[in-house]
Amino acid sequence: EVQLQASGGGLVQDGGSLTLSCAVFGITIDDYAIGWFRQAPGVEREPVSCISTTDDSEYYADSVNGRFIISADNAKNTVYLQMNDLKPEDTAVYYCAADPLVRPGQWYEAKLYDYWGQGTLVTVSS
Repeated sequence: EVQLQASGGGLVQDGGSLTLSCAVFGITIDDYAIGWFRQAPGVEREPVSCISTTDDSEYYADSVNGRFIISADNAKNTVYLQMNDLKPEDTAVYYCAADPLVRPGQWYEAKLYDYWGQGTLVTVSS
């Protein structure tokens, strides 16, 4: 059974930092692109970032580029999202997901991801 377990969310002040973890079970992250998405109340889910350890590629949404850093620990089969300089508009439930293909031009398409975690809530107070 494939499981993705997102954790690390919490309450942080404007300008603060958090690091999210996505522990993956049942598949090897080497074989998948792992993406992070987020959804705020009343807003459509949006892509945040994606990593592929197969070709060492990383992708970021414009809204987080320069503030967020995605990384992977193959030995732990875990992907991390380091979030710096957080803003109230970053408040959302963050989900990790796995795509069996690396798609440089489509990493942001949620429908292409086969497996999803349960989400972890990030709240940024002003």
